[in-house]
Amino acid sequence: MKKNILLIATGGTIASQKSEHGLAPLIQAKEILSYIPDASEFCIPDAVQLCNIDSTNMEPRHWKEMVRAIRDNYDNYDGFVLAHGTDTMAYTAAALSYMIQNSRKPIVITGSQKSIDLEITDAKTNLLDSFYYAADENSQGVQIVFGGKVIAGTRAKKIRSKSYNAFDSIDFPFLAMIQDGRIMRYIPALPFQEKVTFYEEMNNNIFLMKLIPGISPKGLRFLFEQYDAIIVESFGVGGIPASISDIFYELHETYPEKIILMATQVAHEGSDMTVYEVGNKIKKECRFLESYDMTLEAVIAKTMWMLANKECRKDTLEQIFYQKINYDLIFDPHV
Repeated sequence: MKKNILLIATGGTIASQKSEHGLAPLIQAKEILSYIPDASEFCIPDAVQLCNIDSTNMEPRHWKEMVRAIRDNYDNYDGFVLAHGTDTMAYTAAALSYMIQNSRKPIVITGSQKSIDLEITDAKTNLLDSFYYAADENSQGVQIVFGGKVIAGTRAKKIRSKSYNAFDSIDFPFLAMIQDGRIMRYIPALPFQEKVTFYEEMNNNIFLMKLIPGISPKGLRFLFEQYDAIIVESFGVGGIPASISDIFYELHETYPEKIILMATQVAHEGSDMTVYEVGNKIKKECRFLESYDMTLEAVIAKTMWMLANKECRKDTLEQIFYQKINYDLIFDPHV
């Protein structure tokens, strides 16, 4: 029996055409679907247009619209494919991993580096692969399908700006590979036992502070005053440089309700603040939450989700943050 699969189009390069000022998303959902007629051979495809934007303009409000669209159509379809721009695709994949949990139906995010109406493009292959994956009996949860790879929604990162193999899975294996319609799974999915849960709220009142050598404390007080959470993107395994450490201690004492998280600018192998004095001392005194092996995109999305939904959970913020969701955290901080 053929599966019913819904394409949710949001814009991006896959839907782009030339305009007066450069490429812009102009192609509509039904037309996108018309470029992969082979999908009708193994599933019953349908399409809806949610928005048509460059993914540079993607915001948490668009994630909420995606969640609502999937929730409202959840009982009518067996799987979902979101056509999305590549620049913020990893953020959206991470966000949906937290906003839609325990989904036994697949939610596949894809896009392309070239427009779907071009003769030479990766769009048709990526989109058709996504429908293959969404229509497969063993698929579930939130993933990116791109360049023949299936990547967990919390593990994806865009590593190339122009090449077709734009995405990689950071410090975690690909869930599967897809070639000529064949799905080769490396990590079998265990069916979710809990009921699917939809979260519509995200708190984006957070700030990502990227450290640079010789960083000035100017503006640090403003960040503590204005934001609910500050994610420090530090060097290496994590630490606070001497140029801002004194004011950082002071502001932490002044605003103890603020959430402080430590991430790293290094793509692989994650953080470990206990290694060096610059990290170990301040972690003990400032109650940092630490990203460990999580991707930066996952840390940002999880923080937004955690802050917006903490009232509906009995756990502490630390317990919520370190709850493992869609392969986002491999390291166990409690061991």
